[in-house]
Amino acid sequence: MTQVSKDHGIAVALLTEFTTHRLPRALDIQAKVERKEPLDDLDIGFLRDVFETAQTIKPQVDRQPEYQEIYARAVELYAEIMDKAMENERERLGPASPL
Repeated sequence: MTQVSKDHGIAVALLTEFTTHRLPRALDIQAKVERKEPLDDLDIGFLRDVFETAQTIKPQVDRQPEYQEIYARAVELYAEIMDKAMENERERLGPASPL
């Protein structure tokens, strides 16, 4: 198997995982933070796992330009979720909070 076909196979598997599991869960979490609900430990663990996975697959994405836009949009979605969750937490804790 060549590196190109191996990279393609990995990319397809990652994209399938993303569209069937990670994206729907991320959108659920996004809706949760938009309702100003706090993230629970499972949500935070999920987002941590996604962040770690994004770092791990970055070299793969760099070799596959056709996936760079979806990668960037996914990372942006997760950043928006985390920013909104932090904003909600600051509001919940009040102005004296160090967050």
